[in-house]
Amino acid sequence: MIQLDLIERVMQLTAGVDEAGRGPLAGPVIAAAVILPVERGIAGLKDSKKLTAAARERLAVEIKAKALSWGIGRADISEIDEINILQASLLAMRRAVAALAIAPQLVLVDGDHCPELDCQVTAIVRGDQTVPAISAASILAKVSRDLEMIAMDRLYPGYGFAQHKGYPTRQHLQALAAHGICAIHRRSFGPVQRYL
Repeated sequence: MIQLDLIERVMQLTAGVDEAGRGPLAGPVIAAAVILPVERGIAGLKDSKKLTAAARERLAVEIKAKALSWGIGRADISEIDEINILQASLLAMRRAVAALAIAPQLVLVDGDHCPELDCQVTAIVRGDQTVPAISAASILAKVSRDLEMIAMDRLYPGYGFAQHKGYPTRQHLQALAAHGICAIHRRSFGPVQRYL
């Protein structure tokens, strides 16, 4: 019984981590870290890209209500341009874990790169499809970033940030050609450099 309690405690101190926003030409990269309780599951968790915006927003509310702890971290455009998008993503992940109210004993990260942390870290390719805590982190990161890009659309009208969230869609590339770059464009990214 003691061993079972110990296993359950360790499981409860496992954080899932994922990021949103590595591919866009504009805006920050945002990461989330989530520690889910073992005893209370959340139905419908999966890779945030496989959910509708409405489903993500509904699940984000439930995740925040049921998680033992959750945190958001970010790396801004200047950091992305200075240290590159991979390093900025790892920095956002470190900040998300640091924002947790409970220090995890194990961190499971989506993908094949791990941030440097003071605890054990394991990368899991497609972890957002198989590990509930990573799925939850994927959802929180995506919802947080989408809301920020919708706000940026009001500050920088004409680019369509509310629709494409900064990704290199035809609409976005046409807006770049018509208006040039704005303050939230990533100057180190090739399609943006053409307009510097």
